[in-house]
Amino acid sequence: MPKWSLALALAATALPAVAHAQAGAPIAASKLNVDMQYFTLANGLRVILAKDSIAPTVTVGVYYGIGFRVEPKDRTGFAHLFEHLMFQGSKHAPKGVFDTTITNSGGVNNGSTRFDFTNYFEIVPSGALERMLWLEADRMENPVIDDVVLKNQQGVVGNEVKVNVLNQPYSTWPWIDLPMLANTNWYNSHNFYGELKEIEAATVPDAKSFSEAFYRPSNAVLVVAGDLDYAATRAMVEKYFAPIAKKPVVAQPDISEPRQTAEKFKSRIDALAPKPGYAAGYHVPDRGTPEWYAMGLIDQILLQGDDSRLFKKLVSDTGIAGELSGGINGDLGNMFNYRGPMLWSFSFTHDTTHTTAQITKAVDEVIEELRTRPVSEAELQRARTKMRSDLYGTIDGSGRIGLIDLLAVYALFDNDPTAVNRIEDGFAKVTPALIQKTAQEYLRKTNRSVYVVEPGAQPKGGK
Repeated sequence: MPKWSLALALAATALPAVAHAQAGAPIAASKLNVDMQYFTLANGLRVILAKDSIAPTVTVGVYYGIGFRVEPKDRTGFAHLFEHLMFQGSKHAPKGVFDTTITNSGGVNNGSTRFDFTNYFEIVPSGALERMLWLEADRMENPVIDDVVLKNQQGVVGNEVKVNVLNQPYSTWPWIDLPMLANTNWYNSHNFYGELKEIEAATVPDAKSFSEAFYRPSNAVLVVAGDLDYAATRAMVEKYFAPIAKKPVVAQPDISEPRQTAEKFKSRIDALAPKPGYAAGYHVPDRGTPEWYAMGLIDQILLQGDDSRLFKKLVSDTGIAGELSGGINGDLGNMFNYRGPMLWSFSFTHDTTHTTAQITKAVDEVIEELRTRPVSEAELQRARTKMRSDLYGTIDGSGRIGLIDLLAVYALFDNDPTAVNRIEDGFAKVTPALIQKTAQEYLRKTNRSVYVVEPGAQPKGGK
């Protein structure tokens, strides 16, 4: 599962999407303003075109509304497996043609599977745009799914699981372990990377059924961003994608989670882990709500950066940890690119001189202070500034990967990619009172799950 970064550094002055409030205005007065056109084809495909002149390249992204969260039961890892299958050729572009066409033009391509979508993207010179649209349309409509490619990719994914997960220190901790502990709904709590026996059990009919069910225009978003002409690009999109047959909108299963009312704890011994690991996760408010925006700023206050409260406590003051990682959807994306239940989480490794109880006590001291004492306006403004910097950093000025990701998910989840231009407004409305109210509900101990990894070989006879 490729984990290309969505946090590509970029100076704000290089952003094609930023419009200054007035000539000579300081950068602090700027506001995100992505120029775009949004339309839907008759077959249900949502299309976003975003024009800029930053470089003579275009980025094409196709996002399908199927991630590992809603993959078939008894076929864990199937969404990821199918991502691999989509690189094995299509009816009019046999295996190898897709990659060769891109590399011969000087471009790059990749894909990934996330909680709520699977995506594919290409970055190519603008003169190669039409070829990319033809290729993506052909594999949307006519992917090659047969016994040869399935068995080949089952082997590839199986080896990936063995090499990248099972035989690595910490393995599935915390990015799989923590959601499995914190959630109760199978869709949110299964091993989405895949059980080997279930990956190996997948059949060609399974794969074809999956393609028919989820890889359809009405369950997809196409984004084209960069050096483009709106009218000409729209004509190309309609030429290649409009003929694909219309199918009904995909019915989504219930992925809701009940309110957590008791703290959860789990630990396991990892023979390959050199140090203990501590991870904690809290369920967050629904995406797009005022409390969700507040939680985004709470993340900045507590976790992000050397000035965050948890960093000061756990790294600077006590030396418990050397560094911290996490966030809202921090292990597999960012706070914007998911739909459904999600955790705010953090994790770190530490020396054996610090016990789990000591660490939890230190964490509680930080969390409870935020829950019981209002933040100052100065700290809240600093959190907004950090969030804004992260948001602008997400919008990659060269590859535009972060830009197409934001546009795609707001189209896919909200049918409104223009909402990216209002993200800053949501954070601007957050008050100290809303921060405290959100912290009191969502940072309570009974909403927390803690997963600990202990280093060392498994003792004889088990734990």
